[in-house]
Amino acid sequence: MAFGTAGALLAGAGGLGWALYAELNGNIRIDSAIERELRKWESERPPGGPPNAENLLLIGSDSRQGGNRRYGSAAGRRADTTMLLHLAADRQSATAVSIPRDLMVRVPQCERSDGQQTEPQTAQFNWSFAFGGAACSIRTVEQMTAVRVDHYLLIDFVGFTKMVDAVDGVEVCLPRAVRDDAARLRLPAGRQTLNGEDALAYVRAREGLGDGSDTQRMERQQRFLGALVKKVQSNGVLLNPARLYPVLEAATSSLTTDPGLASLRGLYELVRSTRRIPTDRVQFLTVPRREYRYDPNRDELVQPDADRLFGQLRKDLPVTVEPGRDAGEEPSRGGSGSAGEVSRGTPEDTSPPSPSASPSASSGPTFPGTTAEHGICE
Repeated sequence: MAFGTAGALLAGAGGLGWALYAELNGNIRIDSAIERELRKWESERPPGGPPNAENLLLIGSDSRQGGNRRYGSAAGRRADTTMLLHLAADRQSATAVSIPRDLMVRVPQCERSDGQQTEPQTAQFNWSFAFGGAACSIRTVEQMTAVRVDHYLLIDFVGFTKMVDAVDGVEVCLPRAVRDDAARLRLPAGRQTLNGEDALAYVRAREGLGDGSDTQRMERQQRFLGALVKKVQSNGVLLNPARLYPVLEAATSSLTTDPGLASLRGLYELVRSTRRIPTDRVQFLTVPRREYRYDPNRDELVQPDADRLFGQLRKDLPVTVEPGRDAGEEPSRGGSGSAGEVSRGTPEDTSPPSPSASPSASSGPTFPGTTAEHGICE
């Protein structure tokens, strides 16, 4: 969900009247507790990457506070979707890597909301957010990848639905009718445009779409967000102030971020450097993983594939994805797509890039995934 916000900002924020600046600027929130916790552990965090390359952790929260109460009750805090977004230094590519909620990882010592400290432990990834919020998730990702998280963006359900509505919905194609009572989703078969509420249910649904696994759910989210990015980049949104303002209002009104991005100016500077990324280089993939050896309902990283992916991002070297079949309907390339047999995401090009080759001169290793250009209905 959070990539929807990043997609709007990625696509463009220029041409906005100064009269609206203060309103949008005031929408953005900073969580000071996150900043305090990250500063406390600064000595353990990875060093920054190459100049101008940036890494953002995008977190879609399933908080039920405020306007999110209408989506039911849920105790505690959890991350519904998490992606590590890498923006290449030359701004010729953007790579979003999904981190499964059930991936078994090493979670460091974190501070709970009540001030108590958790012990370092091996747990499923989404517990890191439950333990210590975004700060704990950031440190868990950094420990797992050795990639420095430069910025973070948190968005909730309401923010996602407003983003989709602001672009007049996103088109999807369904080979059969869908009924998922848990997600409050009922859709007919065929090509159709989803508005905010149905879009949220679509990206969160498990029943009635594919085999119900989190694997296909993440792939469906990736393709939907790619379609959202592509639509936001269209001239109908960016060149029409009447349509652009609702996108920016939606992108900022449900957003929590770090001080470096917590202003419309900071977000605009990020946007301005990324507006020309081709949609076929706005990429989505999932960390290489397989069934956890001790529990078939959990995942673990596949090595050395995962470390190779993280190394490419850390060094700002190229990564390429190869679009597969439609998530939620048929298996993706390289795996069965079932809960117990997930795609490993093994890179096809196993030879390291030439030391003399620049990122733009080499496509790098190839992983199963999708791009914003590929389209959800293709």
